[in-house]
Amino acid sequence: MKSMSLGHFIEKIPLFAGLVDSQIELLLAIVEKHKHFRGRVIFSEGEEATGFYVLRSGRVKIYKLSLEGKEQILHIFGPGEPFGEVAVFEGRQFPAYAETLEKSETLFFPRKKFVELIIKDPSMAMNMLAMLSKRLRYFTQLVENLSLKEVPQRLAAYLLVLSKIGDKNDMVELDIAKGQLASLIGTIPETLSRILNKMSGQRIIEVEGRQIKLLDRKSLESISLGEKLLV
Repeated sequence: MKSMSLGHFIEKIPLFAGLVDSQIELLLAIVEKHKHFRGRVIFSEGEEATGFYVLRSGRVKIYKLSLEGKEQILHIFGPGEPFGEVAVFEGRQFPAYAETLEKSETLFFPRKKFVELIIKDPSMAMNMLAMLSKRLRYFTQLVENLSLKEVPQRLAAYLLVLSKIGDKNDMVELDIAKGQLASLIGTIPETLSRILNKMSGQRIIEVEGRQIKLLDRKSLESISLGEKLLV
């Protein structure tokens, strides 16, 4: 099957939704394409932010490292999603690490050239402002989850969110390793396995490899809200 042209791909990116052909052409004139192998660190925390990225294929994790070297995953991005976009407005350093989880291709938009486009045509920035607001809400919720909620609550909430993606509401398929999932919800693999086993033992979920079937959605919702505890 013939791959989607770069211009067509860019116009399908939510960040650039609604732009006309002439604006897409301006973006094509400044974009840089990069290919990465699995495990490539695209940028590091503290590195000068000279632009932002959009993932064309593959997956990228955004994470921070503690002083002890413990990894805390903040987000995992897939095709069409931007990352590092705060750099366009701040022009400072990247606040976290970005690393490929598999062979990936990114589109890089240099800050200086992109800002020049925005100055000439401010409407190009409207979707980016909306995206930044959405990210701010996400990270506010993440901080709340990690600081105020127990691990079973975080896991239950995560499974419920995944279940809303796609058509099979009772079936969830993890697209990341369980170790990465543990980091994403702020715990360790051993604790994650223990909680999954407890949920399975109480017939709330059924785990088979990376597939998780939601057997008792009501109980899962109660756990996510802190109204029910695992025993």
